[in-house]
Amino acid sequence: MKTFPDSLADRYRRFKYRYFAPNAAHYEELATHGQDPDTMVISCCDSRVDPETIFSAMPGELFVLRNIANLVPPYETGGNYHGVSSAIEFAVLNLNLKHLITIGHSECGGIKAAWNQNAAVQTDAQFISRWMSMLDDARLAVLASHPNASPEERQRALELEGVKQTLNNLRTFPFVREREEKGALQLHGAHFDIKTGTLSVYDNESKMFKAL
Repeated sequence: MKTFPDSLADRYRRFKYRYFAPNAAHYEELATHGQDPDTMVISCCDSRVDPETIFSAMPGELFVLRNIANLVPPYETGGNYHGVSSAIEFAVLNLNLKHLITIGHSECGGIKAAWNQNAAVQTDAQFISRWMSMLDDARLAVLASHPNASPEERQRALELEGVKQTLNNLRTFPFVREREEKGALQLHGAHFDIKTGTLSVYDNESKMFKAL
């Protein structure tokens, strides 16, 4: 019979003793009154990039959605299952967010797969490649604008373009666009460098990423 990983069981016990117990009142309040975050973060599911850690967030402060390469598909109502869209719909319409942030990061495996399908092991269904095809136009744009760039430079350029593409796709959601136009919701883009810990934020006016 397979057992729960001992390492995780030990980590849970440390969490319960060192973190949960001293903050038990906070957890009780969350359980009683529910969550009330004012910020949603759309981040890559890469284990090296954790939004709660980056922003020193307590439980209940961030509504986090994670997927490969922090992408959001354009708004559409076809099909049956919309995990990303349902999370956005719930957060924006039910939590009354003030901020919606998408964060890309350095050395993103999804972005590498966008450049080279062989960069990731895939089944015949090619779930990863199909997902990353959302950046096909952005990839071609990077190739055109960086003809002499190194693979590393192109990688970073597409990571940044991916953030901008997600911002554009978020604005195709009517309820997101409506709240942004009314000033009730602000959209933000950012990029986290794993090696240096640098967070660069997208400036809507200059169309550039600036380090905090």
